[in-house]
Amino acid sequence: MKTKSNKKKVVAIGGGTGTIPVLSGLKNHKDLDLSVIVSMMDEGGSNRVVRDEFGLLPLSDLRKSIIALSEKGNGLFRELFTYRFDKGKGFKGHTLGNIIMMALSDITGSELGAVKASCKLFDVSGEVIPVTLENVRLVAEFEDGDVICGEHLIDEPEVERNERIVNFYLKPKAKANPEARKAIKEADFIIAGPGDSYTSTLANIIVDGIPDAFKENEGEFIFISNLMTKNGQTRGMGVRDLVNEISKYTKRKPDTVLVNNAPIAKEIIQKYFKLEGEKPILDDTTDKEDYIVVRDDLISNSEVAKDKGDYLKRSLSRHDPQKLGRVLYEIISGNRF
Repeated sequence: MKTKSNKKKVVAIGGGTGTIPVLSGLKNHKDLDLSVIVSMMDEGGSNRVVRDEFGLLPLSDLRKSIIALSEKGNGLFRELFTYRFDKGKGFKGHTLGNIIMMALSDITGSELGAVKASCKLFDVSGEVIPVTLENVRLVAEFEDGDVICGEHLIDEPEVERNERIVNFYLKPKAKANPEARKAIKEADFIIAGPGDSYTSTLANIIVDGIPDAFKENEGEFIFISNLMTKNGQTRGMGVRDLVNEISKYTKRKPDTVLVNNAPIAKEIIQKYFKLEGEKPILDDTTDKEDYIVVRDDLISNSEVAKDKGDYLKRSLSRHDPQKLGRVLYEIISGNRF
């Protein structure tokens, strides 16, 4: 299914830090009509203030996607939008971009208006689509019976959690943004991941109407495996477990699964284990899976440095935009197989 301009419609699901390399790696291919569906359940850091004090939906993942798809390059304007304050009462931890988008929400009358205005300011090559416009919270039920409510507590648990999540849902239920449903339903390629499996990727998929859009879609579904396990979400899980979880909530198996096969630097693995007790995701797939497994070097060669003023836990190792974009485009253009 193609647009009138004959561009292939590609939709990325996530919107957090993990989705940035997907968007950055594909945005320069002008034969693609690129969209990103963004989770709206973030409660950590500055988003707590945005939600509690201003009554707005979280803006950080929207801002990241806008910057990733921006055609403005790496100039001063872009640096200004991503600048994070590291001091000042009421400012510490906030990005200037979030503050600008809060102002745009007031000027335009809605967060959706702020997104569209920001996309225009940054000459975004694609669409940034909030998955829902309703105020909801994530709920995770674990196999030991514990129930955790709230994105931040699921993402950064206060205790060690080796138990798996057996049920994941929204409270209250929320309807999908019609634009998000339409984009997924009409896509030639849907790309889910990488990113925090539950609080980023699945947070989009559990919104009412999104699984139906997956089932109605006639295009190809690509899933990108994460690099490392995560406390409270994927500890002890391998690639097959991740595929089973995404399939459980989308009601559809991926057609293609991307797995990094390049070694992660020993010092980064040691730091992950020392700080978080985490290990690399094990590739336990075989050549008998009912989906295609694509293995390639997808990893960035350097450790990710945190911005000053950023007090949330962040991944130390991430996918490389150029490497990931190359492999994805090979699949999309039909030159991989």
